[in-house]
Amino acid sequence: MLPVVALIGRPNVGKSTLFNSMTGTRDALVADLPGLTRDRQYGFARRTDVPCIVIDTGGLVENADAIESLMIAQTDRAISEADRLIVIVDGRAGVTPQDQFVARLAHRSGKPVFLAVNKTEGFDADIAVADFHGLGLGEPLPIAAEHNQGVISLLETVLAGLLPDPQDGPEMTGIKVAVIGRPNVGKSTLINRILGENRMVAFDQPGTTRDAVLVPFERDGELYTLIDTAGVRRRAKVDDAIEKFSVIKTLQAIETAHVVVAVMDAHDTVAEQDASLLGTVIEQGRALVVAINKWDNIPTEQRDLIRQQIEQRIPFADFAPLHFISARHGSGVGELFASIKSVFAAAMREMTTPHLTRVLEGAMESHPPPVVRGRRIKLRYAHQGGRNPPVIVIHGNQTEHVPEAYRRYLVNVYRKAFDLMGTPVRVIFRGEENPFAGKKNPLTPRQVRKRKRLVQRNKR
Repeated sequence: MLPVVALIGRPNVGKSTLFNSMTGTRDALVADLPGLTRDRQYGFARRTDVPCIVIDTGGLVENADAIESLMIAQTDRAISEADRLIVIVDGRAGVTPQDQFVARLAHRSGKPVFLAVNKTEGFDADIAVADFHGLGLGEPLPIAAEHNQGVISLLETVLAGLLPDPQDGPEMTGIKVAVIGRPNVGKSTLINRILGENRMVAFDQPGTTRDAVLVPFERDGELYTLIDTAGVRRRAKVDDAIEKFSVIKTLQAIETAHVVVAVMDAHDTVAEQDASLLGTVIEQGRALVVAINKWDNIPTEQRDLIRQQIEQRIPFADFAPLHFISARHGSGVGELFASIKSVFAAAMREMTTPHLTRVLEGAMESHPPPVVRGRRIKLRYAHQGGRNPPVIVIHGNQTEHVPEAYRRYLVNVYRKAFDLMGTPVRVIFRGEENPFAGKKNPLTPRQVRKRKRLVQRNKR
C-alpha cells in the first residue's frame, strides 16, 4: 500500500502550494467526500522513486473558535491516517507561538516528523533555517514551494525507507479487484456475496493499520485478490452496520488494483462523490466496472429513467460496463464477474506495431488530421507504450498541434479496433526530431546528394 504523508502547519505558511507542487495539480484529487471538509484534501505524489498519498490540511491555531476547532479535528484525523508528517513553517516570518503549538501537536502524535521551512528563495539556506532548530523537529529543510525549489529533496528525505517490501503482507495473486463506493451503497453485502459463493478463501488479514483487507479467492478456476475498502464482515453484521468510509483506503485500493468495481445505490442520484471517485479511477488508469446495486427494489416503470440519469451524470465513464445488480439476492453478480475478466484482459492487451499503424492509417483515411498553419499534421506510425492502462504512442510531424478532439477520435478508433472496453486508453503523440535542428544553414536533402556526388568525383 502507498505510504501516506500529511502536511500540517499554521495558516498561510504554504501548505496548499506545497501540496500542489508535490502532486502536480491545482486542486484536490478527491473532495467533498463524506466526513470531510475542504480543509482536508488528498492527492497522489509521484515525483520520486517512492510514490505516496499526500494530505493537505487546514491551518492550525491555538485557542481556536468553533470553525477553527473543526479544522483542528480534521487535521487530527489526517495525522492519524498518515505514516509521516511534514510540519511547514514560514522562513520569512521566523518562529511564532502558533508554530510551537503545531510542533507540540506533531510531537504528541508519535509519528516521524520532518520540518520544512518554506519561502526561503533568495535567502542563505543556513540563515533561513537557523531560528527553527528550537522547535525540536530535527534538521530544518529549506524549500520554496511556489518556485518548486527543494520539493523533490524534501520528498526523498521524508519517504526514505518507506519502499514497500514485496515479501511483506499477504500474497496478492491473480486479478486484483477493488470494491469502492460511498457508505451504505452495499459494498459489504456485495463482498460477502462474492466470497460466500466460493469455497476457497485463504485469509482475511489486515494489510495496514487502516484496515485495508486483502482476500485471495478463486472463482471458476480463476485466481483473484479482493481489495476490500469496507472491511470484510460476517454476514449477520452487514445489515445493521454503518459502513465507515476512508479516503485513504479507497485511494490505496485504486492504486493497487487491476480492476475497480464502483458500487452505487439505484435509489440515489449519482452524487458528486460518485463522479469524483470514478474520475480518480480513470485518472489512475484502472479498468472500471460500474455496479448499480439494489436494482431488485426499483419498479419496472422507473428503470429506464434511472438508466438515462446515470448515463447523463457520468458520460466520461461511458467506456465502462454498467451492471444492474442485487448484491443481497445475487442477481447480476455472475455477469459482473464476466465483465471483470473482460476489462482486465483489455487493460493487459498486447498490440503489435504493424497492427496499430494499420489502424492509424485507416483512421486518417476516414478522418484526416487537421491543417495547421497551412500544413497538414502527419502521423506516421504507432506502437504500444504500456499496459494497464493501454498506452499508444503515435509518431509524426507537428504532433504538438494535434487537437484534443482528434485525440479522442483516435482513442475511440483504437478502443473499437482492439476491443478495449472497460479500460482507459491513453494516446501520446511524439514529434520526429529534425536532424538539422540547431545547426546553422542546414543543407537540404538535395544539396546533401549533390555534395556527395562532388566528393566522389574528386576521389576519382
